[in-house]
Amino acid sequence: MAEKRDYYDVLGVSKTASDDELKKAYRKLSKKYHPDINKDDDAEDKYKEIQEAYENLSDPQKRAAYDQYGFAGANGGFGGGAGGFSGFDGFDGFSSGGFSGGFGGFEDIFSSFFGGGGSSQASATAPRQGDDLQYRINLTFEEAVFGVEKEIKYNREEICHTCDGSGAKPGTEAVTCPKCGGRGQVQVARETPIGRVMSTQTCDVCHGTGKEIKDPCPTCHGEGREKVAHTVKVKVPAGVETGQQMRLAGQGDAGVNGGPYGDLYVIFNVKESKKFHREGSEVYYDLPISFIQATLGAEVEVPTVHGNVKLKIPAGTQTGTKFRLRGKGAPRLNGNSNGDQTVTVNIVTPKKLNDEQRKALEAFAKASGEGVNPQKEGFFDKIKKGFEDL
Repeated sequence: MAEKRDYYDVLGVSKTASDDELKKAYRKLSKKYHPDINKDDDAEDKYKEIQEAYENLSDPQKRAAYDQYGFAGANGGFGGGAGGFSGFDGFDGFSSGGFSGGFGGFEDIFSSFFGGGGSSQASATAPRQGDDLQYRINLTFEEAVFGVEKEIKYNREEICHTCDGSGAKPGTEAVTCPKCGGRGQVQVARETPIGRVMSTQTCDVCHGTGKEIKDPCPTCHGEGREKVAHTVKVKVPAGVETGQQMRLAGQGDAGVNGGPYGDLYVIFNVKESKKFHREGSEVYYDLPISFIQATLGAEVEVPTVHGNVKLKIPAGTQTGTKFRLRGKGAPRLNGNSNGDQTVTVNIVTPKKLNDEQRKALEAFAKASGEGVNPQKEGFFDKIKKGFEDL
């Protein structure tokens, strides 16, 4: 087993180093030697050595015992400590210091059962991004097709304007938490079937911030954040559809411990058109035409999302016939062209006829060889009968 190094030498700090200097050195070294990042053969041992050193020096009581009695004080031989494992042998491969009170490697193994762990001690005070938010925008059919700029208003958490996020009353400041020494976490002893085990938990005094606020800010009550009605302009791109969303970076809730703001996700809900049906960039329209227009042909006006256009109906057009109007559909999202519009014609049968119209249709029927008297067999009846006789 390698000889145990002085904790101050492990972290590369002096014996008079402040809590902030210890934390800075620990973060730098733990990141450098973390096994997931550093693939050197000795990286894991160095990482556990760093964990053990910081665990003892960041705790005021353990640091005082170590300064006075050395490793014996840190290992609980004087005035308490980890306890229960100081006589364990045979598992020195887990850390450079074995199990003699430091728990550098042992705590990593049991962290999933007893909570905490050496590698998570700095996470409670690390900067964290704020929460993401959602906002639904209702759009008309035309707004979705052509795009629009809308101003929306919603509530979000922002950095407190009174204390600038410190949580402390103006003129005062937060102090290092006396219970956890600024780590945001404390060790708690638990009796288990295998003995007394130390686990890491969030400090109940500072709630993981590492700072104690004795005079809270009157606006945010020590939270450092406040609920504010926030306004932002949203440029809705042309061609959006129901269910699609866009991300507005930094428009969510304020971060924690100096972390960045979260994002705002705007979700679109498009109202259906009474006239058109849309699928992506394709637009569909049903065009009613008369029997005469379908029979003789005609030129009619057809509405599109871009305005009315002329459409030629060929003579003899049947109901259900489809015509495609190129480029008259909706804009393609994030593109530079439009889809098409499909026009489906439906022949409308008149419900009422005046005498002149009736006589004209009777003459047409007679000229076609098809009677209008239901008692007589007409042209289509003859066709139907012919199929039945086959």
